[in-house]
Amino acid sequence: MDMELRRRALIALALNRTPGFHFPGNFLGITFAERTPERVRVGLEPGGFCEELDGQINSGAISLLADIALASAVRANLDPAQRLATVSLQLQFTGEPCAGPLEASGEFAGFLRGAAGAQGLSRVSVRAAGRTVLFGSGAFMVLNPPPGIRMHAPVSAIHSVAAPLSEAELTLPEREILSRFESILTTPKPHQSFVQRLWGVEPRTTDKGALCIIENGSQIGNRVGHAQGGLQVGFALETARAALPRNWAVSGISACFISPGEGRRLRVTSVVLHRGRQTAVVRTVITGKLRRRVLETTSTHAWRGGREE
Repeated sequence: MDMELRRRALIALALNRTPGFHFPGNFLGITFAERTPERVRVGLEPGGFCEELDGQINSGAISLLADIALASAVRANLDPAQRLATVSLQLQFTGEPCAGPLEASGEFAGFLRGAAGAQGLSRVSVRAAGRTVLFGSGAFMVLNPPPGIRMHAPVSAIHSVAAPLSEAELTLPEREILSRFESILTTPKPHQSFVQRLWGVEPRTTDKGALCIIENGSQIGNRVGHAQGGLQVGFALETARAALPRNWAVSGISACFISPGEGRRLRVTSVVLHRGRQTAVVRTVITGKLRRRVLETTSTHAWRGGREE
């Protein structure tokens, strides 16, 4: 068993007891370098806990970082007690490798004019080791928190200054998260990264594209108990990739959030809409409780060349 990853889980559980961040953000160690009404800068240091087998950062971690930067840019202009719900998110990839330290820079772009409800707008760029790997935008509905839940602004998840919880201190939900880690660490799968197994992403190809069933829970949840929005986009990206041969690279994704990510499992279904000589288009739908539609995305893909794999 990788004791460092187990220790990281226990530190993340300790950080999770501080109101603000959710478990995925605390586990990844997301930090805030700057947070003003005009701009936020959010960082993620690489490591085996978030890297794929090729050394690049996991798609879910990248999408989560971009989502946090976009939302934080809006949240910096609101009362911390208010809650945001993602309405839409667009990411354009540049093709640069997503390897090395990541920094996402989010900028507030004002509020949507003429809408009955307040929608905050923002834009983001993400750099890896100094290279721009993606840029994008997002829209967020401003809401009051659910009854009985008090919202807090996320704080930096700094692992170096936090002590891990002892097993005797763990609550039942915390024990369930630790058990998930231990199960993954004691049954390694050479063809899958640790972080893919943590999120539960293992898509399989189908006649029309690809399908992935993801177990919902705290390991992918936000503070109100729904599947985190940025991670959902990452799940859509991974499943859309699986719908095409490996010679196709994701070039962009547009996501519309329809309902909360509730239910014991999320069903991620990708269908290839177009496959030309140089470009392809894939539609992906995530459904949750009672097969209710949670997220719908359209992704574009670019042909890398070579023989199909």
